[in-house]
Amino acid sequence: MDSLPFQIIDGSVTTPAGFRAGGLHCGLKKTSRNDLGAIVCDVPAAAAAVYTLNAFQAAPLGVTRASLAEVGRLQAVIVNSGNANACTGKQGEADAYRMRSAMAEQIGVEPHYVAVASTGVIGENLKMDCVEMGIASIGDQLTAARDGAEQFSQAILTTDLVKKEACVQLRINGEIVTIAGTAKGSGMIHPNMATMLGFVTTDANIEPAVLHALLKQTTNDTFNMITVDGDTSTNDMLLAMASGCAVHEALTEQHEAWPAYQAAFKYVCTVLAKAIARDGEGATKLIEVRIKGASSDDSAKKIAKSIVGSSLVKSAVFGADANWGRVIAAVGYSGEQVRTDAVDIYLGSIPVLQESTPVKFDEDAALEYLKEDTIVFTVNLHMEEGKATAWGCDLTYDYVRINAAYRT
Repeated sequence: MDSLPFQIIDGSVTTPAGFRAGGLHCGLKKTSRNDLGAIVCDVPAAAAAVYTLNAFQAAPLGVTRASLAEVGRLQAVIVNSGNANACTGKQGEADAYRMRSAMAEQIGVEPHYVAVASTGVIGENLKMDCVEMGIASIGDQLTAARDGAEQFSQAILTTDLVKKEACVQLRINGEIVTIAGTAKGSGMIHPNMATMLGFVTTDANIEPAVLHALLKQTTNDTFNMITVDGDTSTNDMLLAMASGCAVHEALTEQHEAWPAYQAAFKYVCTVLAKAIARDGEGATKLIEVRIKGASSDDSAKKIAKSIVGSSLVKSAVFGADANWGRVIAAVGYSGEQVRTDAVDIYLGSIPVLQESTPVKFDEDAALEYLKEDTIVFTVNLHMEEGKATAWGCDLTYDYVRINAAYRT
């Protein structure tokens, strides 16, 4: 860790200067768990977002797009769980705008300074009386203390078992700059941006256009490289806000600290992406697929996602079966160019295929390795310099149990 250009710290989305957060239960969930949360910035923050590629995008995404289109800055995001407000027609759109207006009034800003996000069951109208009463009370919950971030992180969860957080710091022009993030996601996760709801806060001085370019590139290398079940949600969104409270020269790609800031930003997103994959519905193991020697990085990404998304690979990992044939099959049907006589596959450090020829390996050692909670497949294609890493999880009996009765 000493070689990293940033420091990993125990922080949250309220650690960067200028941010407060909070959450509460407003009545959307049948349980007493928090189901409404907000992050608020003391000043108009530079903001950027990326969204799901699902054609049926939930109403809140359109509202957030409209807000960002105004001036590229936000002061708040209001989020509910328990109801996706997706495929709800004109009523759903009106409700999302009502959420925006209510939150804007609560903190005293223009509506276009508020983003909206929702997650939960598709096709049901929001209980707006509950939502609006919750928003009327959320102001009292907002705090820069760690508890505010904790309450927000709990408010965005659905079938997640754990919250996902990451936080780092680095120095830019002598000033301490913080980047933090929190996310939710465990099912309906597939690499087609954004694969979940994610929120990144930073006190860096960075313009909206530069932040958007950074967010988009980082997403392609992190959140777009995970899959749980091959399903792309209607509600996925990743939102970044930069308060600019750290007093330093504005960040651009030409700034001397840009590589360090970019690395720190990517680290936060990578931690969150891997946490989502590890917390896949019913999952017991994280699967990491490393591709090297591909014809290009893009080709490597497609092959990595083909492997990590394979139901047969996922099932074999769950059953602790060293069936490397499922890995090579996923390479072959990825649609990417490969040398069929040159592929090496490693299960952890155990070689199981060399130059596309089976290698005799210790089955007992492989079994012990597959009992661990993180399983790494390395595939060397021996072509060019392309490389990529993707993450997923095993496919278990509990995944079917959870999703067989998700709505009821």
